[in-house]
Amino acid sequence: MTIRIAMWSGPRNLSTAMMRSFSSRSDTFVSDEPYYGAYLRETGDPQPMAAAIIADMDCNWRSVTTAQNGPSPDGSSVWYQKHMPHHMEGPVDILDLSDTRHAFLIRDPVRVAASYAGKRTAIKAEHLGIERQRAYFDLEADRLGRAPPVVDSADVLANPASVLEKLCDALSIDWDAAMLSWAKGPHPQDGIWQSHWYDAVNASTGFGKQPGDLPTLDEEYQKTADACRGDYEYMRNHAITP
Repeated sequence: MTIRIAMWSGPRNLSTAMMRSFSSRSDTFVSDEPYYGAYLRETGDPQPMAAAIIADMDCNWRSVTTAQNGPSPDGSSVWYQKHMPHHMEGPVDILDLSDTRHAFLIRDPVRVAASYAGKRTAIKAEHLGIERQRAYFDLEADRLGRAPPVVDSADVLANPASVLEKLCDALSIDWDAAMLSWAKGPHPQDGIWQSHWYDAVNASTGFGKQPGDLPTLDEEYQKTADACRGDYEYMRNHAITP
């Protein structure tokens, strides 16, 4: 039986480093944003490499969901699925991923906006995905009768061993210290967009240093971050701490 873990994260949230971390486990297969192609085809969002991504991926909401609910593609006992809540613009949502253990990766929206702005222009609050991330958090909390696991990227960077061990416990999987490091370069399961987005993580072999002070944003990006602040703080109150 496959243990499926869906990690819901906004963009630029340490999400690829977290995927690298789980890929270092000997028992785990990872998937990189399986709904990305369907999202791009549905919305027409002019993201970098959009046409190539649509051509490369299954863009049918239902068949992607059927695959995500199945056994891991390589027979691994754990299947880590990296998901973006803002990608879920079609007829499926978190409740359609059955028998899945859901967790949420958050980051201060000022840092998200600053990082995202370096890779694309004209970002909006919905591109950060935090409002829908909170909505999915609430749906899963209602289903479980308790808060699902939440990790803040700042806490992961502050003490990766402690936070990841507690996350594994919350997900009812064994802790594996191999999660603290990975091989430099692209991963076989990376989406084709890694050439545009993953330069920093491809140069890394583990989690980086704690961030410094919050960056200063221009007025428009600050409005975007401010629009996400309440939902971020709401989930932050439930975060696993070192």
